[in-house]
Amino acid sequence: MDKSDFLENAILDHVLRNVAYAPSTTIEVYLFNTLPDAAGAGGEEVSGGSYSRQTVTFGAPTEGTVANVGAVTFPAATASWGTVIGLGLYTNVGAGSRLLYFGALTVPKVIDTGDQLSFASGALTVSEA
Repeated sequence: MDKSDFLENAILDHVLRNVAYAPSTTIEVYLFNTLPDAAGAGGEEVSGGSYSRQTVTFGAPTEGTVANVGAVTFPAATASWGTVIGLGLYTNVGAGSRLLYFGALTVPKVIDTGDQLSFASGALTVSEA
């Protein structure tokens, strides 16, 4: 996954300038029909049809990579979500949300009424390696 401009700057400030960084206690997965850019702009998030963002928990890093612990399962679609092409990991639930990482799915997924998208434990990985 790619890192957002916000996160790149926060890491540089924290590591090289001793500027405090307070991580979020909650990370959410957003699904996209078109991806945002590194500034967090321009993406088209899935909407309607019972779509809701889902929280995710990551395990401890190993060799510069972390993976989700437990499945991340979205509700069954009650209307078409269109073609889901990617996802984003966001901090601070609600109006203060900030994009951390984003990227395209290996294979885009068409979500129609009754479909349910789920990522198995270990399927969502973020690498700094």
